[in-house]
Amino acid sequence: MALRIKSHWLNEDRERSLPEIASALAFIAWRIAMEKAINLHCERFVYSSDEQRLAVIQEYLVFLIQIADRLAHPALDDQDRRVLITALAKKVLGHVQDNSQDLLGPGDYGGAFIARLDARSAEYAEYGFADDGPSYPLLRHLGYEIQTLMGSEQENRWVIDQVMDKDGWDAFKKFSKAYRDLFE
Repeated sequence: MALRIKSHWLNEDRERSLPEIASALAFIAWRIAMEKAINLHCERFVYSSDEQRLAVIQEYLVFLIQIADRLAHPALDDQDRRVLITALAKKVLGHVQDNSQDLLGPGDYGGAFIARLDARSAEYAEYGFADDGPSYPLLRHLGYEIQTLMGSEQENRWVIDQVMDKDGWDAFKKFSKAYRDLFE
């Protein structure tokens, strides 16, 4: 079943603030990340725990925050870009915290997510991004991180290929379309 993403405003005539756009992007990013984690399971890759599945979702979320930053770079000035990406990261953090607590019980799940986001931001900064999307090395890095999380057991050893060649690219396309739609 295909993921349906609503990325148009109900009242298109009203101007939206960057935090409002960031909130919508965070919700969309969460849905895309969940869809990609579910798709890995449907492709017969195996999760050993709910924590592992949430970690994969978080890797996709970090990737999508990086995509938002790359898309915002040519379109927004530095201040507006900072406002958008900070608000997006905070909203995503809220989704991570709430959903992790629902699934795993009380705890501070946001700190680990922010640490992951900070680490990956430095790593992803090394990779290219063109008008047509992320470079192959950027997608390979996403695949590598998910492969590391899922382990190299027999049933998971090709997960990097699934992420690089299909899921990562599809996540980018869905998210970038939603990003453009929300700014129209």
